This record gives sequence, C-alpha cells and structure tokens, in this order.
Amino acid sequence: MMQVGVSQPGARALLTRLFQAGLQAVDPYEAVCRQVHLRRGRLTIGSQHYSLQKQTRIVVVGAGKASGRMAQALERQLGARIDTGLVVVKYGHGAPTKKIGIVEAGHPVPDAAGLQASRMIMALIGTLKPDDLLIVLLSGGASSLLPAPAPGISLRDKQQTTKLLLRSGATIQEMNAVRKHLSRMKGGQLAAATPARVASVILSDVIGNDLGTIGSGPTAPDPTTFHEAWTILERYGVSTRLPASVRRRMEAGISKSVAETPKAGAALFRRVHNVLIGDNEAAVDAVVQVAKGQGLQTLVLSTTVTGEAREIAKLFGAMAREIVAHGRPVRRPCCVIAGGETTVTVRSQGQGGRAQEFALAAALEIAGLPKVWVSGFATDGTDGPTSVAGAVVNGETVARARRGKLNLFRALQENDAYPFFKKLNGHIVTGPTGTNVNDLYLLLAL
Repeated sequence: MMQVGVSQPGARALLTRLFQAGLQAVDPYEAVCRQVHLRRGRLTIGSQHYSLQKQTRIVVVGAGKASGRMAQALERQLGARIDTGLVVVKYGHGAPTKKIGIVEAGHPVPDAAGLQASRMIMALIGTLKPDDLLIVLLSGGASSLLPAPAPGISLRDKQQTTKLLLRSGATIQEMNAVRKHLSRMKGGQLAAATPARVASVILSDVIGNDLGTIGSGPTAPDPTTFHEAWTILERYGVSTRLPASVRRRMEAGISKSVAETPKAGAALFRRVHNVLIGDNEAAVDAVVQVAKGQGLQTLVLSTTVTGEAREIAKLFGAMAREIVAHGRPVRRPCCVIAGGETTVTVRSQGQGGRAQEFALAAALEIAGLPKVWVSGFATDGTDGPTSVAGAVVNGETVARARRGKLNLFRALQENDAYPFFKKLNGHIVTGPTGTNVNDLYLLLAL
C-alpha cells in the first residue's frame, strides 16, 4: 500500500492516485501479456513471429528490478513450452515462479550473488543450438545485477569502479558505456555468446529508450568504444583512482589488443529481435489523464529530464512561483509533470537518493507558497540505496523543519535527505513496485 507523507488529506489522496496511475500504466506483467502470444505452435513477440518445432528449446534469462514480474507473465503466456530459465532481481524484488528460477542480488553495487547468477546464465545459454530460442527479459537495474567481469577483472574491482562512477555524477549512459567495456556479457556480448535465436523483451528505464543503454544492452549493438569509455572516466576525475586491472583493460582496448564490443551491422544481430514494452512516457501519459480527470490543468515539461537533482528543483520552484504570482504557464488548479532521471554528485557521506534530494532542494524554492506541493518519485519504489520511493514537500516544509530544529541546508549540503524526511514524515513509501521506468517529478498548485 502506498504511503505519501503529506499532512493534508486531499493532497495526499490526489498524489497517491497520480502515482498509482503511473505505476499501473507500466506494470511489466500486463505489458508482457500484451506483447507475447502463443497460438498453435506460433509464437509472437511484438511484431516478430517464431515457428516452434517440438524439439525447439525455449530458455529464458534476464535481469532487472521488473524481471520477476516479467517472468511471471511469460510463464502465463508460454506455460510448459518454457524449458528452463533464470532471472536476477534486486533484493526484495523476487516473485513466485514455476519454470524460471529467480535469484536476488545486489544493486546498485554488484555482489557475489549476481556474479554467480551471471555465470549460471552464461553456462545455460551456451547449451543452446541455432534452432532454439533464447528469451531475454530486461529492465532497469540489469547492469548491476549481471556482473560478468571481463578476464582479469575481479568482482571487487568491478564494485570499486561502480562506486566511483555512482558518486561522480555520471549519467546512466556514461556509466553503462564504461561497464560494457569491463564485461563479458554487456554491449551485445550476451547475444554473441549463443548461436540461438534471441528475443529480448525490454522495459526501459533509459531516457530516449536507447537499447544499447538499457541494462547495458546485452542483446544490442554497442556504439561506444574503449576510447570513449576512457574519456568518460577522465571527465569525471576517476581515471586515476581505478583498480589496476580496470586500467589495464582500458589500455588494452584502446591499443586494440582486446576486441571491441559488437557493433551495428554485425551478422549476429540478424538473429536478434529487441522489443520495447514500456517506458517513462507511458507513465507520464497516465498521470496526465488522471490529473485531467480531477479537473486539473496539466503541463508536461519533458519525459527526458536530466541534470543535477537540485538544479531541476530550482526549475520547478521557479515555475511554482510563476504560477502563484501570474497564473502562467498554467493556472491553478494545475499539475506540472516531468519524467526522467536526474543525477546527484555525492559530496558527503549522507543517505538519500535523487528523488529525495530533488524534493529537499525544491522545499527551499517553494517556501511560503500556499497550496503548492512538489514531489520526486522513483517508479521502482527504491530511491537510491534507501527503502523509500521519494519525498513530498510543500510551502510549509522549511518552516516545519525550523520548528523541529532540522537543518535543511546542512542536509542538502551533505546529501542527507533520507533522515531529514524520515524525521519530518515526508517520504513516499511503496515497497518494491515490480517495475522501473525512471522517475516522476510533480508540481501541484491547488
């Protein structure tokens, strides 16, 4: 059950309806059922048709926060036709299945459970033949949940590199460009590891739905290079702090003594079909429809929001002030919606996530504004390394913090939004949602 930390019952109920509508629109179970059908030995996945012989094996692998729900749906659609399978989900995101095994592992920092599951998946797909079908279920989080370090790189080295990137402020596209060149599975290499036909069913958590970035694109061509990956590491000042094995791998790739990841046009992709079944835009559209049904004027800023969370918060704050003072760009009652994935450059040892940091920074921008609420919401139900989905603030948040002797400025400076909102009862709590399509950012002016 969703809990939204808002003291006003009307605003709490409205925000709950809006967020629930967004989640329902990207339910991975329903999305898979809409795209996968089996009738009389003919399997349809998206627009692709597969003729199945009796001896054809169907094996399912995958990873991501939504892959458990996706596996459940695939079992419903294909039943006994599935031979076996294994998917990897974040701890707490498991789901009951019959034919497809589910392993829980570490995210956002990979762990030993994910490493072992990756080895099992690689061994499993190595048993397939050209007439078999490999179905790959991918959603956000797959990059961390499928750590398959390239030769010479240990899990510990991969963990250290991931932590450096997470704290650097690098975008998900930049992080994945690096990770693809440190892996045996990412960047099209999973598809290259089997001669079977491959159908990849994908729920996008990536702005622009770039197939090479979602889950680091294990079944998609990789347009990035070792040289570009190294440039990213230098750009964010982490190249000098890399483990020696990672540095050697990058140097070997740049000097061409290690092969590049598969690129567009490679023959292997003729037997690969990637199907996108849901994204952030679908969630935003659903929020818009419910908001309109509640009599609100609506405005969608973008479904491709990026940048520092606190800077995006300033934009929302400026818009809130304009709405209150001048009734533009929309008049009250209204709902302004955006989707995407902001970043947080970690400067301290605080606890939080991008949605909470967005809300924390927004509280300063809307201080004193009547009947205005701003919220950041992670659709997977876990904002950063915390157990909450996000937070809500209004024009009274700064005053309430002051009365409670909470230092909002210090919390923001130390990236410590989680304890701040816990004490102020401002969190959004859903538990694992079973889906993952980036974040939703809302501004309500009633």
